[in-house]
Amino acid sequence: MSHVIQPGSTLGVLGSGQLGRMFAIAARRLGYRVHVLSPDDDTPTGQVADLEIRAAYDDLDAVAKFARGVNVVTFEFENVPAATTAACERFAPVRPGGHVLHTSQNRLREKTFLQNASIPVTPFWPVRSQADLAAALAQSSYPAVLKTADWGYDGKGQAKIAAPADAAVYAEPKFAGGEAVLEAFIDFQCEVSVVAARGADGSFVAYGPVENSHSRHILDLSVCPAAVAPRVAQQAVEIAREILQRLEVVGVLCVEFFVDRQDRLLVNELAPRPHNSGHFTIDACTTCQFEQQVRAVCGLPLGSPRQHRPAAMANLLGDLWQVGAQGARSQEPGASETNWPAALAHSDVKLHLYGKAEPRVGRKMGHLTALADTPQQAAERVLAARAALTA
Repeated sequence: MSHVIQPGSTLGVLGSGQLGRMFAIAARRLGYRVHVLSPDDDTPTGQVADLEIRAAYDDLDAVAKFARGVNVVTFEFENVPAATTAACERFAPVRPGGHVLHTSQNRLREKTFLQNASIPVTPFWPVRSQADLAAALAQSSYPAVLKTADWGYDGKGQAKIAAPADAAVYAEPKFAGGEAVLEAFIDFQCEVSVVAARGADGSFVAYGPVENSHSRHILDLSVCPAAVAPRVAQQAVEIAREILQRLEVVGVLCVEFFVDRQDRLLVNELAPRPHNSGHFTIDACTTCQFEQQVRAVCGLPLGSPRQHRPAAMANLLGDLWQVGAQGARSQEPGASETNWPAALAHSDVKLHLYGKAEPRVGRKMGHLTALADTPQQAAERVLAARAALTA
C-alpha cells in the first residue's frame, strides 16, 4: 500500500487562485494544514491557508524552503516552470508529478502525447514559421484555429483563421513567430468535460460528463449530466481513464472534449488539476473534486463521485460588478450594484465567492450552483439567479 500522508500533515500548493482556495477548504475539513506559494499576497488561497509565502516561481531558494516545510506539493496552476517542480521534488513528493505538467503545459507536447496514445484528438499541425503555417493551412483548409503552444487559457493566445489573409496574425505579438499549433476547426454539437481522479494505488473515479457553454472563450455555464447519448458518456469516461493511466497521474485531471455532429469525441485539451467545470461537485456530489485531490495526493482512498441531483454552475465574472441596477455599465471602477439577496432568494442556489479584491472584466470572481430535478431546470435556475444579481 502507498505511503499515506496522515491528517495533521502539511500540504503545499503552488498557485494561489480560487482552485487553491477550494482545495485548502477541503484539506482543512480533513484536518490538514496548508501552505501556499505564489508571487502575490492576500490571495484567494492565502486567505484560508495556514501560511502564505510570497515568492516568484523562479526564486528556487524560496521554493526549496517552501518544499522543506510540507509533506507533499500539489498545484492549482499548471503554468509552473519545470525548474520549480524539480526544486520541490528534492524535498517532497509532487502530485501530479512534474512529468504531467511538462506534457500538459505545452499544446504541441500534449497533442502529440494524445496522438501517440491513439486517443482521438483534434487534427493539428506544428507551426514554427510562416512557411509551416502555409503548409498546415494547405492541409487543414479554412477555417482553422492558430494557438500558441505555451501559456494559453480562457481563449488567450489563439486566433481563428478564416481566409488566407488571416494568416498574417502569426506575426502579431501574441504569436511573434514562436511555436504554435494549427488546429482544424471542428463543427461540434457541444463541448463536454470529464473531471477524474486517480489515486496513488491506481484507483480511478470520474464525474460527468459535464456539458459546457462558453462566452468570449471563458466558461459560462456547466450542466451535469450532459445531454449526450449514454454510449458517448461512457466513452468519455473511458478515454479519461486511459489518459490518467498513461500519464500516471496522482491527483485530479480534467479532459475537455468536442462532440462532433456524428457523436464522435475529440479531446481538445487537458488540465492537470481541478477544473472550473467541476465546481458543481461541491454541492451536488458525495465527494467533490477538491476533496478527491486531497485524498489522491495524500494516498487516501478516493471518495464516491455519486451525484445526488442534476446540477448547473454559472460563472460570476468581474463584469457583474461593473453593471448598475438598470443594466447600464457603471463609469466608476469597481462600482457595485450586485444584489446578492435577490440571487440567494432562489432556495436551491448556492453562492461561492473567491475573495478577490478587484473585479475586472473577464475575471472569475465566483460562481453559482443550482440543483434541480432535471439538468434543464438546474440551468434555468442558476441563470435566473445570476440575472437577479443586476436586475
